[in-house]
Amino acid sequence: MKESKGTPKSQSNRRSFLKNGMLAAGVATVGGGLLTKASALDRDQQEGSLTSGDAAILQLLLAAEIIETDLWQQYNELGGIAASNSYVAALQQLDGDMPQYISDNTDDEISHVAFLRAYLKSKGHQPVNLDHFRTLQGSKVTGIKQIGRLTNLMQLSVDTTWWTRYRSKENPDLGASFPQAVPSLAQGEHPAIPTSDADLGDPNTNHIQAIANTAGFHFGFIEQAGTSLYATLSQRVSSPEVLRITISIGGSEIMHFQVWHDKAGNAVALTDQQSGGELTFVDLTKNQPESLQANLIMPEPCDFIKGLPECAIIRPTGAGQLDAVGAINGFFADGLFKGQQDPRFKELLLDLANAADQAQREL
Repeated sequence: MKESKGTPKSQSNRRSFLKNGMLAAGVATVGGGLLTKASALDRDQQEGSLTSGDAAILQLLLAAEIIETDLWQQYNELGGIAASNSYVAALQQLDGDMPQYISDNTDDEISHVAFLRAYLKSKGHQPVNLDHFRTLQGSKVTGIKQIGRLTNLMQLSVDTTWWTRYRSKENPDLGASFPQAVPSLAQGEHPAIPTSDADLGDPNTNHIQAIANTAGFHFGFIEQAGTSLYATLSQRVSSPEVLRITISIGGSEIMHFQVWHDKAGNAVALTDQQSGGELTFVDLTKNQPESLQANLIMPEPCDFIKGLPECAIIRPTGAGQLDAVGAINGFFADGLFKGQQDPRFKELLLDLANAADQAQREL
């Protein structure tokens, strides 16, 4: 890409970085002279390639799934079916089957990454690769592999407005905002996995349970983002086959969210003093208003399209809400990448997100 005069150096470096292998851009060239009266989309579908918009959407979704896989693998190492420690026991206070659910969610995300990579390759595209940025340190618990990670689960500020949003009759796509279900969890920095053996053996039993409670709400935060992201980007897809992919994988994300939405409500009531500040969970199963009531896990009907009746829906799904850029910015605000020193990581993710959000359905 030819740069105009006055292009900021940071943008120039980013473009050079992307050009040199982190992300291959573009669509396979269509041979000249074929179906001259057909649209570019028709030619792309005839020859099995992707429109530039569909490719951008799949690259962004692949990046999101790589990120999700990285964090779920960490949860699985410490809280899945192969783990046995006080963290597992604390997670089971939310539900006895939590280790199985965590392991299954991990397997699902791994399958999403493998499929999207293979599909992009089958269409002549080099899938996005984030391995260069696996520089973060994970838990120091004995037995956990000391390898580079993409995500940091030990300094989270978890947005819990998704909890009150789905109990409300209001819609963020129409300008509504929502209070935090667990205000102290959205402030400071809190671990969602044990950081060391000291956490597992801490005589302050509230601490390991607070870590498990944090994880329970973080599971829901991650999967509600995927739920809205797939629904939003599906509206921009051109190819019927790509649409089949986005609504099918998106349906899996909805199933994940429903599970974690249910389990988060069982968080044990407690107060724990952490380095990130005092963390307090209340009992959501008793004497709560509708905006917090634990067993109200079905989406409350809300305004959807003006002039029509209220409808129970996934929300948000509108532009400028939890679209691609919104989802990526949400991950950063969550503290998920705290400690990542390479500025190109955020630049790459936002470039991918912007490209996906700019995709236009071609008919």
